[in-house]
Amino acid sequence: MNTEPSLDQIDDYNNNESKEKRTTVRLIVVSLLIIGAIYGVVKYNYNNVDDYVGTKEQPGINIPNK
Repeated sequence: MNTEPSLDQIDDYNNNESKEKRTTVRLIVVSLLIIGAIYGVVKYNYNNVDDYVGTKEQPGINIPNK
């Protein structure tokens, strides 16, 4: 009644993976790392927040000169 395969019956168990599967997994991992690095660099470089609120005509905050 038990039709589930045991671990020994699975082709990819215990370092029996095919070279193609290993290459595919490595390619996916490297691709995701590269995409994450690009995303991080873009987010870091373009996350500029301008804290100044106001214009030349209405500066918003009056700071006395010392």
